[in-house]
Amino acid sequence: MANSIKYAFLFLILISLLSVSNLVQASGGGGRLHPQDCRPRCNYRCSATSHKKPCMFFCLKCCSKCLCVPSGTYGNKQNCPCYNNWKTKEGRSKCP
Repeated sequence: MANSIKYAFLFLILISLLSVSNLVQASGGGGRLHPQDCRPRCNYRCSATSHKKPCMFFCLKCCSKCLCVPSGTYGNKQNCPCYNNWKTKEGRSKCP
């Protein structure tokens, strides 16, 4: 009886940890993409700019490092801390 309660308790802890992990991933933080997801996300991110080639170059570079691309075509960088904090020598954002 004591062993079955112990196993049930461990099972509940495991399920709880998995649920929390899924919630954190769904909350939009950084580092959740797979490398193959970078190109479609960057295509959308750069869709509204007239400078598509440099936007795609830097977006793909940032995505490959951070495994995250902010939502939308502009702004929302707070959703990807690595993407937001990677700066040029001049202190400007490296990622579009």
